[in-house]
Amino acid sequence: MKKQIWLATLGYLVSVWILLSFLYWFLKNEGFDEVNFIIGSVFVLLLSIGWGYIIASHLILPRKQTREHLLHLTKDIIHELNLPLATIQANTDMLSRRMKDERAQKRLKRIEHAALRLKRLYDELSYTIRKEVHQIEREVVDLAVLVEDRIEVFREQQRNPIVTELEPCQVLTDRIGFEQVFDNLLNNAMKYSPKEKPVKIVLREHTLKVIDEGVGMDEAQIIRVYERYYQGNRQKEGEGIGLALVKTFCDEEGIAIQIESEKGKGTEVILFLEKILLHDT
Repeated sequence: MKKQIWLATLGYLVSVWILLSFLYWFLKNEGFDEVNFIIGSVFVLLLSIGWGYIIASHLILPRKQTREHLLHLTKDIIHELNLPLATIQANTDMLSRRMKDERAQKRLKRIEHAALRLKRLYDELSYTIRKEVHQIEREVVDLAVLVEDRIEVFREQQRNPIVTELEPCQVLTDRIGFEQVFDNLLNNAMKYSPKEKPVKIVLREHTLKVIDEGVGMDEAQIIRVYERYYQGNRQKEGEGIGLALVKTFCDEEGIAIQIESEKGKGTEVILFLEKILLHDT
């Protein structure tokens, strides 16, 4: 697509240059006066508009229509997903109250957890689409509560021990976007740490820190860590877009982000929250 845009731009510039050359030839042969200048300029302007419209209709309009079609289709799919998801949650809740068998209760719990994960994915996908259509409303969020809620989800994975030091901290931000940022940071900390090593979460003095004792990074890796699709360790699962998304969100919200890391000793990611704090915090 970029190549097409550059070729179209080059073609448009060449065509404008040809039209200006024609205008120069016309004025040189017919004599430069006000009437001839207006006639030649109107002719050049009309041809430029026509050629620009042709380029736009062949490049920009089809892409816009495709994007709108995909957006509409995705919204319809998400809407249809909500009904079976709600049905699963309602029925598992009803069955869990009726069934007394311990093994059946454990199976129902696994179904409930899977349904909750699907609900989370549904909410995030719906959020992403809404963000494409219009700006997401910011809301007052108690970060200590948000962080503790998300940590509980990760504790269910029974991976690394998670240690917390959380002070109350109210901010005005995009809640789901911030949850995605925190999930990415905590997921990375756990993914690149041995399972027995703790991950520490510190919320204090208007900063949020995610500290691990994992593989760490050298300076070359830290420089590239925000690049989309970059992975410091190719053997780990993932697409390498987590920190790119984190950086994009932080830039949009005015949150400064700092990464301190040493190879073999672990990584500390610090978010500075001053720009999103409530005035009375």
